[in-house]
Amino acid sequence: MKIALDPTPFHHSHSLLEFPRLAADLGYEWLQLTPHADFIPFFNHPKADDDLVQAFKKACTDVGVGVASVLPVLRWSGPDEDAREAAVRYWKRAIEITVELGVDTMNTEFNGRPELAEQSERAFYRSMEELVPTIEKEGIRVLIDPHPDDFVEDGLAALRVIRGINSKNFGFVYVASHTFHYGNSPLEIMRAAGDKLGLVHVSDTMDHTASHGLRYITNPPGNAVRVHQHLKIGDGDVNWSEFFGGLKEIGFLDRADTVMVSSVFAEDETAAATAIYQREVMTDSIA
Repeated sequence: MKIALDPTPFHHSHSLLEFPRLAADLGYEWLQLTPHADFIPFFNHPKADDDLVQAFKKACTDVGVGVASVLPVLRWSGPDEDAREAAVRYWKRAIEITVELGVDTMNTEFNGRPELAEQSERAFYRSMEELVPTIEKEGIRVLIDPHPDDFVEDGLAALRVIRGINSKNFGFVYVASHTFHYGNSPLEIMRAAGDKLGLVHVSDTMDHTASHGLRYITNPPGNAVRVHQHLKIGDGDVNWSEFFGGLKEIGFLDRADTVMVSSVFAEDETAAATAIYQREVMTDSIA
């Protein structure tokens, strides 16, 4: 299993090519590449040309840091057909970049709209018809998180959608910060996912359903909002014994192809110290 750093908290303090050195200085051997304005930005065409890809690859080699996964977030389930078609084109370039980096794992979100779930699911499978042949040909593994506000948010429902792709190149991402949107059943979801669970994001969050739904109050009542945080381990309500115990039970910790990512976004003022803390707690919890 690879333990990786999500460099999102450092996007405004470091350049793209500084990320590998940063990860090494913080004690990480692996990076997860999340949406970045100079690489694969949110919802738009990738901005990295072949020269930048090679420069980033060299920066990784120079410090002995690898890229564990590439994470694009694109509207491949968008109920708007023009946006969906564009997302497929962007995905094809993102796959090219991933292959050029020598990486075999991508992770992403379902996207789409929860209030248009049926239309979004149709759009998702339409995109799969176009992308699955390329993904299988290139030997890329694509792992998907049912992110809060996607067309599918429940963990078990998401596994059914992934199973419907009917490709062994697709699997599941468990984001600990999304636990209370997944249905708050980590062990049940992990057992159901089995070997399809290939990547986890490790960060804490408060249970927005606590106090009979009044932990967070929005006005007017009934707003269609999704609330979660990406806090450091121990600052929220995630049951970490169940989380790490579940990963051990299903063999996730012993597989060579799995990735565990520190993805704390709420601690920018102490980002470096938080990244070190996360790495140490993850390592201790695994042991």
